[in-house]
Amino acid sequence: MSTNDSSTSRSLEVWEDIYQAGHTQRYPWDIVVSFVFRNAPKGKPRNEVKILEVGFGTGSNLWFAAREGFSVAGVEGSETAVEYARKRFAEEGLEGDLRVGDFTQLPFADEEFDLVVDREALTCAGRDALIKAIAEIRRVLKPGGRFLYNGYADTHSSYRSGRLDEYDRKTDIDAGTLVGIGPVLFVSRSDIDRLFGQGWKLLQVQRREWTNMLHPCDDIHAEWAVIAEKT
Repeated sequence: MSTNDSSTSRSLEVWEDIYQAGHTQRYPWDIVVSFVFRNAPKGKPRNEVKILEVGFGTGSNLWFAAREGFSVAGVEGSETAVEYARKRFAEEGLEGDLRVGDFTQLPFADEEFDLVVDREALTCAGRDALIKAIAEIRRVLKPGGRFLYNGYADTHSSYRSGRLDEYDRKTDIDAGTLVGIGPVLFVSRSDIDRLFGQGWKLLQVQRREWTNMLHPCDDIHAEWAVIAEKT
């Protein structure tokens, strides 16, 4: 998450505490694995395919991509998480440009990456910060490069709890699967069209939902799996 934008300071505090308490993600998310293998440029050597992840946490997705031979980089707001990821990479002899940084001011050159991944990190940002972050992601993508946006949908049960803060996020969430992760920005279908309007071509817009059948009335987990191509 962003280290400088004021809308994400509370989220950063929450996640820094979570990582300091020992939380790690050791293995990649399936949505990221599928995105990388289906969207990496065909016919290009893997070591020349550059992948950026915003909010990489303890680095599980980039660990997977580096092991598969891709060139990887990432920006993460938690110093504890970045330290863990760097140590793991070093222990396994993997290379990666892993930085503490700000989503809204990516420290990379224009048109540097083939793929960019957000696995529910930008959801911690306020709405204005999200817009800035997506503009930055477009800037660092090569023409024809693709972005996986995986954020929470407004049909999520947790959206019905808590209260809206000044950055259009729900805070003090006390129901559903998102209790205890700090403020969350939920995104609607119409928001997707606005976020990926000019300068993007939408290749996939999926809303994925699953229900805990032990509590079917109030426990629906809903998230977006959006793939957008820079035009």
